[in-house]
Amino acid sequence: MAQECGCDSACGPCYTTNGVSVPDIVTDEFFNGILDQADPNCAGKYFYSREAFLEALNSYSEFGGDNLVDDSRHEIAAFFANVAHEIGQLCYIEEINGASQDYCDWSNSQYPCNPNEKYYGRGPLQPSWNYNIYRAAGNDIGFDGINQPDTVATDPVISFKTALWFWMNNVHSVLGQGFGATINAINGDIECSENFDSVQHRVDYYTAYCNQLGVDPGDNLTC
Repeated sequence: MAQECGCDSACGPCYTTNGVSVPDIVTDEFFNGILDQADPNCAGKYFYSREAFLEALNSYSEFGGDNLVDDSRHEIAAFFANVAHEIGQLCYIEEINGASQDYCDWSNSQYPCNPNEKYYGRGPLQPSWNYNIYRAAGNDIGFDGINQPDTVATDPVISFKTALWFWMNNVHSVLGQGFGATINAINGDIECSENFDSVQHRVDYYTAYCNQLGVDPGDNLTC
């Protein structure tokens, strides 16, 4: 039985708080099976890597660390299902037409925007807005998200760290409610009330990844 320890401890790479080795689940075959679906012209195909994901994971040992091994597999499947939907199976680094959008809450004095920067979606989960991700995540991870938001699109480890930061702060706590709750936590205002095709798209990825990882998808798959 694996010794319980964190990702950065001496007992081995990326063991979660329940003693599960995430690299044993997110194998080369699993990760590259997603990446290989991206078109050769996709920027993300040459940006995202399993190595960058695992390096980022060193900062988040609670990811996949709930109770049973099957819970770990559920969380990993849910994370990558939402990632696959958000960025076309690791195809995109930046939100399509994101630069044309204004994702700055100018009234937010706690997290003031840099007028020369844009806070559109970048990275595996595409979180946006100055207050939602760039200031808060930047402070926790250690990069200047307000003045250098492009770091999320140029440093693959920071990119995965940002996605994992968002996941652990907004999604991880609802995993016990079923996969549908993760959709609601990420984009519920838009998808759960009106865009049912997008919801099903996420569910299709999730069930496929659960099958690959040998775990039943469970109940409450939609939101």
